[in-house]
Amino acid sequence: MAIDTTPSPSPSTTPPAGPAPGRPRLSARDRLVLFVLCAAQFMVALDFSVLNVALPVLGTDLGMSPSALQWAVTAFALPSGGFLLLFGRIGDLYGRRKLFLTGLALFAAASVLATVAWDPASFLAGRALQGLGAAMIVPTGMSLLTTTFAEGPARDRALGISGTLLSLGFTIGMVAGGVLTDLLGWRSTMGLLALCAVVVLPLAPALLPESRTPERTRLDVPGAVTVTGGLLALIYALTTAAEHGFGGADVLVSLAAGLVLLTAFVVVESRADAPLVSLPMLRRRTVAWGNLGGLVTFSMMSTVVFVLTLYLQEVLRLSAFETGLVFGVQGVLSVVAGSYSPKVIARLGARRTLAVSLAGQGVLTGALLGLGDGGWSVWLATAAVSLASMCHLGAIISYGLTVTSGVPDREQGLATGLVTSTQQVGITVGIPLLGVLATTTDDLLAGVRTVIALDAGIVLVAAVLTGLGLRTAARRTGPAGGSTVE
Repeated sequence: MAIDTTPSPSPSTTPPAGPAPGRPRLSARDRLVLFVLCAAQFMVALDFSVLNVALPVLGTDLGMSPSALQWAVTAFALPSGGFLLLFGRIGDLYGRRKLFLTGLALFAAASVLATVAWDPASFLAGRALQGLGAAMIVPTGMSLLTTTFAEGPARDRALGISGTLLSLGFTIGMVAGGVLTDLLGWRSTMGLLALCAVVVLPLAPALLPESRTPERTRLDVPGAVTVTGGLLALIYALTTAAEHGFGGADVLVSLAAGLVLLTAFVVVESRADAPLVSLPMLRRRTVAWGNLGGLVTFSMMSTVVFVLTLYLQEVLRLSAFETGLVFGVQGVLSVVAGSYSPKVIARLGARRTLAVSLAGQGVLTGALLGLGDGGWSVWLATAAVSLASMCHLGAIISYGLTVTSGVPDREQGLATGLVTSTQQVGITVGIPLLGVLATTTDDLLAGVRTVIALDAGIVLVAAVLTGLGLRTAARRTGPAGGSTVE
């Protein structure tokens, strides 16, 4: 399948679209390409949560202390979040397909290593290599999706399916992790990831088209060093703070180092001939406000899932399996939301859908303030988090469309690198920033309510700000890509 690398029409020159088209028809090959790309994204999302329930058993088996168990998560989060922008740009310059396949192969090998790990060092090495592979897969996979499927209904549908599986993978990971650990042991959670990679890897080379920018520019090494170092320091600080609070010297030093390096990154990019991140792109209102919406929806929903997991098991005394059923309902409704979101976007436009979805997520999260210690609260929790997740899915899909629409194919790696960085950072920072409030209080129910109130407030404020910011963008640039983006 040939890739058109000519720049897409700018938002100001795109003619208004006619009536929203019906459900786009995808060829058999397009469906297989979409399967490969979405399966890879699903696999990475699964990795974020599948191990959580298994951590106590894993620690006992490998001889890891409770304080060391956080590294089972941190070892993956550091490279997967820290190297996203760098690998997104490398894929732009030297071939997205090539880097995607490299990431898949590395992820498969790393998952096997984590499965057969014989001590903490070998296990953490496998987790770190999984994270490095994920940092290659996610931005290049998203770039291949947006350059393979033309802007409009086909891309809307592809992003809808991808967003659904991304959300579903995180949810299924929690359910599958508990079931697999009970039945087969913790190693089966890592074996599941290896199996996913082995299924996808043989299909990808024959199906995926190569895609890269037509210009052969040099990699912005100073920009790569500062942004990667800054993200690594910031993610380390936040994930460590989730376990030990923000008062530790290592947390404070890492936070300071991260802020200094990211500030230096902005200065470096403003002077670079071929910057890693185009500052004019960051000044696009659709990119800035769209990514704000994405950051908030990911970080706040991951926080809700985290505190509800604690609440259901520690306050209501549900088993891990019963807790998994609650989130299973959430997963089913997320699939429903994913199938209907493109239709909503076709009617409202991605920008309006993003603001409305954030508002819905905030209101339904606020409904969780009614949780108590009675059995009826299970039904409230199930209904509210499931409906909030439907809005969350709408926000995921519409923010991806908002950020990438109107961006030339040669810059899709940059745009999707920002999108995927926002996803990874959002999933990483929400729990340390708010979830710790629930785990450090003597009254867990009161702590959960405090987190829920803050979470809902942040999402509602973001909904207002994003809506106003994107409305201003629409007035300045006109409709971007017709009714699906306006």
